[in-house]
Amino acid sequence: MKRPEELARLFLALADRDIRAFRKLSDDPEIDDEIVGFHAQQAVEKCLKAVLAKHRIEVRKTHDLQVLLDLLTRNNLPSPPAREGIDALGPFAVELRYDLMATEPLDRAQARNVVNSVRRWAEEQL
Repeated sequence: MKRPEELARLFLALADRDIRAFRKLSDDPEIDDEIVGFHAQQAVEKCLKAVLAKHRIEVRKTHDLQVLLDLLTRNNLPSPPAREGIDALGPFAVELRYDLMATEPLDRAQARNVVNSVRRWAEEQL
């Protein structure tokens, strides 16, 4: 079993993969918002899980950002920046990839700000 610090770093490394994909895809207007939003959501999810792992907080398998944010709050951990923007990414979770649900258009500039600020915040927490 990985130590909390190792698991936290693993989550950040995985987040960085999604961040790279998000950055490349978000500049292309031909890529659907659902695909771009998925990678933004995944990056934020993994950053939140990194901080939780660092503090030895067990996380059941979930893609629900609100559940992860609630865990931070319940454990008196610092809240990430851009909470409103994080909430906007929730609908782009994994479940959306397998459905043709209608979502609000993705504000790609806001998503970039959220991804970048949450990534910086996670690094500061580790």
